Amino acid sequence: MLNFEVINELSLKVTCTGNDVLFTKAGAFIAGESQGGKNYRFEKLLLGPQSNLMQAALGSLTRRVTRENLPLMKVTMNGDSVTYYANHGQHVVVYKLAQGEILSVESENILAFTQDCDYSVRFIGCGIFSQKGLATSTLTGAGPNAYVAVLSDGNPIAMDNTDSHATISVDPDAVICWMSRRGYGDPQIRSDLSWKNLIGQASGESYAYEWSGNEPVCVLLHPCERSGGIRVGID
Repeated sequence: MLNFEVINELSLKVTCTGNDVLFTKAGAFIAGESQGGKNYRFEKLLLGPQSNLMQAALGSLTRRVTRENLPLMKVTMNGDSVTYYANHGQHVVVYKLAQGEILSVESENILAFTQDCDYSVRFIGCGIFSQKGLATSTLTGAGPNAYVAVLSDGNPIAMDNTDSHATISVDPDAVICWMSRRGYGDPQIRSDLSWKNLIGQASGESYAYEWSGNEPVCVLLHPCERSGGIRVGID
């Protein structure tokens, strides 16, 4: 069994009791300890985390086509151990997904997840307005130990309208992930285009992802925007 814990905001501590399997971003391991010698090993995944070979191959092809390709490493743990993972000093946030709970996340922001998560890539039409294109990675809680660790460029901002039923509007290039218990919970695109866009006098915020108060969702944001995003008419 695995347990995720954030250490000093910048690293992930994974405690293993017994035997288990962990999937992480390739090269994310920084340290580990175990009694009686090293009892965990690393293996780069050529296809994907799915146990079915055909599904893994199809998933790998989909990730490459959609630019959601994530170099994954499989960590096989044979006995009690503690291992640590990090990525270039980015901040780490941990979620434990309930059965059927869905986390939609940019592949570049995935640090690690347990085998109780179903990992896939799907198309979302609203992606054209952000840097990452038309697809996103999806992790779904499929067991009692469905942990996910995601990365943020700085201390992240979390917005949740489950209780307030407020409308959430965010810049597409600041989004790390969103989570909903009602299906995927994908956002709508809202635009604020006017004649000023035609003469290069736009506000710089012409497009936004929006979740209405009728769509309970939790959204995690970078405290910055991705550079190089596809932003129409906002120079």
